[in-house]
Amino acid sequence: MSMWAAIVLIVLIIVIAGVMKSRSNARLGYGTDEDGQPLGDPRREAELQREIAELRERLQVLERIATDDGEAKRLAADIERLRDER
Repeated sequence: MSMWAAIVLIVLIIVIAGVMKSRSNARLGYGTDEDGQPLGDPRREAELQREIAELRERLQVLERIATDDGEAKRLAADIERLRDER
């Protein structure tokens, strides 16, 4: 085998390995765009967006509870003060 044939064979092996790796990654949801940036699975992205929305709603509820708790304590203290005034 000549040196040029060996070089062509090595390049061919590298190209085939790259194509196989890209296909495998694409099947697993690790595709890339033209710039080589990874792309996510659209179903997984939608699931993550829903989860983020749910977590934001929970956070708003917890913030409301935390801030309303102070008002509830003040109201309870006012009620006790009014009971004591009787």
